[in-house]
Amino acid sequence: MAEIKAPKKLIEVALPLDDINVASTRENYIYKGNPSAIHKWWAQRPIAAARAVLFAQMVNDPGGERGWYTGKSKQQADKEREELFDIIRELVKWENNNNEDLLNRAWQKIKNSWAETCRLNAGKPGFEESILPEFLDPFAGGGTLPLEAKRLGLRSNATDLNPIPVMINRALLQIPDIFKNREPISVKFERSEPEQLDSASDWSGVKGLARDVEYFGQDLLARAQASIGRYYPSIPVTETLINENPHLTGLAGQTLKVIAYMWARTVKSPNPAFNDVDVPLITSYMLSTKSGGEVYLEPIVGSRKFHFKVVTEKPKDITKAKMGTKLARGANFQCLLSEVPISSEYVQQQSKAGNLGYRMLAIAVEGPTGRTYISATYEAESLAKSAEPTWRPEVPFSGTSRYLGVKLFGMENISAIFTDRQTLALETFTGLVPEIFEISHQAAIEAGLSDDANSLEDGGRGAKAYAEAICLLLAFAIDKYSIYGNTLVTWYTKENRPSMLFSQNALPMAWDFIELNPFTNVGGGLSKSIKIVVDVVRELPRLGSAGVISQRSATEEHVVINPVISTDPPYYDNVPYSDLSDFFYVWMRRSLKTFFPKTFSTITTPKEAELVAFSHRHEDQNSAEAFFMHGMTKAMEKIANNSHPAYPVTIYYAFKQSDTKNYETASKGWETFLDAVLAAGLTITGTWPLRTERQGRTRSNQSNALASSIILVCHKKDDSASDISRREFQRELKTEMPLMLLAMTGGTTGQSPIAPVDLAQAAIGPGMAIFSKYGAVLNQDGSRMSVHDALILINRAITEHLSPESGNFDPDTQFCSSWFDQYGWSIGPFGEANVLAQAKGTTVDGVRIAGVVESGGGKVRLLKWSEYEADWDPTTDNRTPVWEACHQMIRSLNNQGESAAGELLAKMPEKGEPIRQLAYHLYTLCERKKWAEDARAYNELIGSWHAIVTASHEVGHSGSQAELGLDF
Repeated sequence: MAEIKAPKKLIEVALPLDDINVASTRENYIYKGNPSAIHKWWAQRPIAAARAVLFAQMVNDPGGERGWYTGKSKQQADKEREELFDIIRELVKWENNNNEDLLNRAWQKIKNSWAETCRLNAGKPGFEESILPEFLDPFAGGGTLPLEAKRLGLRSNATDLNPIPVMINRALLQIPDIFKNREPISVKFERSEPEQLDSASDWSGVKGLARDVEYFGQDLLARAQASIGRYYPSIPVTETLINENPHLTGLAGQTLKVIAYMWARTVKSPNPAFNDVDVPLITSYMLSTKSGGEVYLEPIVGSRKFHFKVVTEKPKDITKAKMGTKLARGANFQCLLSEVPISSEYVQQQSKAGNLGYRMLAIAVEGPTGRTYISATYEAESLAKSAEPTWRPEVPFSGTSRYLGVKLFGMENISAIFTDRQTLALETFTGLVPEIFEISHQAAIEAGLSDDANSLEDGGRGAKAYAEAICLLLAFAIDKYSIYGNTLVTWYTKENRPSMLFSQNALPMAWDFIELNPFTNVGGGLSKSIKIVVDVVRELPRLGSAGVISQRSATEEHVVINPVISTDPPYYDNVPYSDLSDFFYVWMRRSLKTFFPKTFSTITTPKEAELVAFSHRHEDQNSAEAFFMHGMTKAMEKIANNSHPAYPVTIYYAFKQSDTKNYETASKGWETFLDAVLAAGLTITGTWPLRTERQGRTRSNQSNALASSIILVCHKKDDSASDISRREFQRELKTEMPLMLLAMTGGTTGQSPIAPVDLAQAAIGPGMAIFSKYGAVLNQDGSRMSVHDALILINRAITEHLSPESGNFDPDTQFCSSWFDQYGWSIGPFGEANVLAQAKGTTVDGVRIAGVVESGGGKVRLLKWSEYEADWDPTTDNRTPVWEACHQMIRSLNNQGESAAGELLAKMPEKGEPIRQLAYHLYTLCERKKWAEDARAYNELIGSWHAIVTASHEVGHSGSQAELGLDF
């Protein structure tokens, strides 16, 4: 085969990471119209990041292979690259999701790059300017990457083994492509509202379909209300109710709409004197912890009975109130009647013996004066327990208690996590979907869609397929309600609203739970769930087209030849996708099996072929790892052999904090994944850390959290690649890595330096580029070097480059760094300090004079940055080690901000680069020793570096910055 000439793509050279990260993080706070809201899936990437990565993957870098083309100056290349950055900066903005002028501009850049590539490969098959390569994601998941490829104008193909992602991608890609620019079929039912549906209405895109989903969703809701609404009655305010709830005074004769019922699980008391009494397991008596609006439960305990009274004031002992009947972590409580401890072991025994019950505690209601609470009533509890569903999802949970905490307490089937009334509601909703199909099918025929027998699953485009599309989207809304309509949902007392199941990748046990009224207008109710789906559909992109959406393993042959590939594969053992998705599958299958028989042919989602490394599916963890390695290698081989030769492949990997706890080690998941990528014949030419999570998430509070994703940029390895020795590999690392690290830590136009917390990830790119471009790196005994050993050597090269021991720092700084490594900010003996100082070519007295240590009484300690002199001036200090300059910069930044730090840097511009290098080194040292607070100071200094340098220029410093040109 003739050699393919492939211009280097923008993603292989530079990215405006800061802009992408800011937009990606912001996106997490936007729910309305967000494609990820259409249906729950795990570990979805932000559309901003996906769009930016795809665009940069598709457009040629203006600099060419050597940094600039013949006849084009480097300055011209930089200017053109900045123009591409500007497009990315606009593309990632949420407000521009459907800005067709901008999207067409981006599309034109993609087409121009393809045309240039075709001219370089004139006469070769597959390089026709008029036929752009298609896109494929073989691990389509939540559909983010295929959707953004479609938005950028490509024909987008998506495959996944799991039926839930297949349906999500049908909804995001296929349905809008088939049924765009149509008037809603429900118009015939709504002629009473002509102002909303006149001929001037905008039905572009899939707004007509969105309107139909809304209309038929309300129809389904009305039918359900007529069928089971009696189980969720509003509550009249009577004198009796006021007597029990004095805060309702003045509302007699009004009606309270139920938002949710508060329940607590119960077990038989372990006290023999009360062993016939069901006692509650309550984690908190607080119903509302909102400041000024506190509400709590007061237990009223008799000799053998108890009930709870709602009190609308702050409890005298709020700490005690927040404990409920809980004694300690886990399932450890005390008996409400006798105060005898209830151990976790006892609760498990009771649960597995079938003695786990539940008792109503209170009711959250909406009244004329707003949201409030009332005490539970016998009538309300009896009504709830009188529901009798005729169908239950009697499907066993697959998986272990590691992430299915409910299994520890006897809940072996999915049906066990729903009350009878919740089951009845979901049975009713899913059972009504076929009725909606019949009505909407007839309406679609009358609206002029072809009356054929072709289903959506088989490529239909007529009335039947349209009605199936409506039903699919309503099934999504029902699934969305189910996230709140189960017994694992708790009450968020700070905001007086239900929390959501799957806030973590697990099904944890809940002891006190809420039962949401499915007919409430509060978030989580079916009406709101329908609206969320409608809002997403209304905003789906109009550009591009849908290719094949099918259910298949990524290890099978691809559905399209030579596509551009960007994918987000499973991460070893991070998420048990199929085990968790059975929660949705049982209800979706009941709704849609008639219309999509092939997709829902199995009782549960596929497990055996899923590429994850969970030991419960194999003999042991080693077998699970071997399965993952074999399967992922096969999937990556399909990618390597089928991806378009003119484009790099981009692969997302979602890091856990534990994945790089120590620069000298790496997680098993990360190593195994890289092993699979390289064993498949791919070479890694770049890595980009993306920050895509909420800043306020639990894990990141008060920590230096890693970037949540890393993008691997890969190419198929040259079959003729030669082998090198371990020593040659180390020599090349030593030669090449410092230049790459300088580029990364220095930043470039439009991009801040890589943050210290992300450096180990980002530096994998140039390091693995060296490792993976050879056929093999051979150890002294002739064996092939493992990825594990390569990562150690790469990370060691980073440490050595940044370390003051590299010879780039003055003796005082070398002393301080070594002392800090050993003692931190603690006191150490003078004798050791004296020996160390002499070894570094300085003296303890010298570093004391420099103002960075305190020495006396046979003791020595380093001064913290907060102890440095506030009026320090480097122009009058005749002994200024880099250590002092670095910590003075931190002091200035923390106390006075970036402008003051810039003013300080302007007085010592020659120390700028050493300061930055030392900050990187000290960050890595602190992270290794788990000194999170100290690490943060160095990370923040680097994060503010560009702003500091800019501020230094404004006061007269005329320094220059290194450019980030990752020309691997």
